[in-house]
Amino acid sequence: MTVLLDIQLVSEHDDIPGREAMQRWLDAALQDRHPDAEVVVRIVDEQESHDLNLQYREMDKPTNVLSFPFEVPAVVQPDMERILLGDLVICAPVVASEAIQQSKNIEAHWAHILIHGALHLCGYDHQNDVQANEMEALETKIITGLGFAPPYESESQASA
Repeated sequence: MTVLLDIQLVSEHDDIPGREAMQRWLDAALQDRHPDAEVVVRIVDEQESHDLNLQYREMDKPTNVLSFPFEVPAVVQPDMERILLGDLVICAPVVASEAIQQSKNIEAHWAHILIHGALHLCGYDHQNDVQANEMEALETKIITGLGFAPPYESESQASA
């Protein structure tokens, strides 16, 4: 079973990956965790990302991805064919800007951001070093399994 992907495209930005690529990346992130999940991916511009980041994280700037896990009431869960995992809000201009700043391939960075957000929907986090190391190792395994370069190597090389 593949993850059900609902894409809401409200960004005017160029260089947004196609549905097939996003589906492949989401399946890779969730195949061993929630293959029966449904995920909404909303692709936005900076203003919506900024507004949501300010409202939910009290950060006064746009960000690359926001994850909103959906908590299904226990009484509803047994009747559901698919698990509503949650929503990802990805800011296309921020992803593009980061790819340039970090000297990354734009498609690889999109894959990384989508996978990073999907793992947040599964409960992974990076609030401390132990969590961050676990999440980064898993992201790297998924990304390299898709044929992309390890995502965190590029960052350290770009900042060196």
